[in-house]
Amino acid sequence: MQKGKKSIHHYMRALHRDIGFLMIGLTLVYAISGFILIFRDKDFLKVTQHTEKQLPPNLDEDNLADAVRLRDFNVTRTEGGIIYFNQGTYNQTTGTASYNEKVYPVVLQKFNRLHMAPSKNMVHWFTAIYAILLVFLAISSFWMYKSRNRLFRRGLLFTVIGLIISVTLLLCLGN
Repeated sequence: MQKGKKSIHHYMRALHRDIGFLMIGLTLVYAISGFILIFRDKDFLKVTQHTEKQLPPNLDEDNLADAVRLRDFNVTRTEGGIIYFNQGTYNQTTGTASYNEKVYPVVLQKFNRLHMAPSKNMVHWFTAIYAILLVFLAISSFWMYKSRNRLFRRGLLFTVIGLIISVTLLLCLGN
């Protein structure tokens, strides 16, 4: 190698380092969001919010469930044009629904939207670039050490273990 000419190892290490530092903050946000989403079927970190919504009058139970979109929606009784459900009420005459729902605080709602960004939303470009940078960090780690180095072979072993764990989880999860 000529003096002054830098190897691909040098450039990959520099890119890996700089992109890695950039990704720390992004990864923390995604990690917090992902952890919260694991428990989305629970009330973990959720707060109760009272909602009054004007819906079309004379909805039946099925259409009411679709309109309010509440988890575990269950009608308990109907009396005098009022449908009572486990979180509130719906007046069939006026179309007014009044209910309590569990929601995340605004900051956590924004975090979670990063994980669930649809392609029609501009945020999807951010999430796509983030994913590409994570793939780059994974692949560029192979340039941290020379291929004859013991640490490189150890890295390959951990890569294979990670792939085996991932495939095993996917096969065990089934549907």
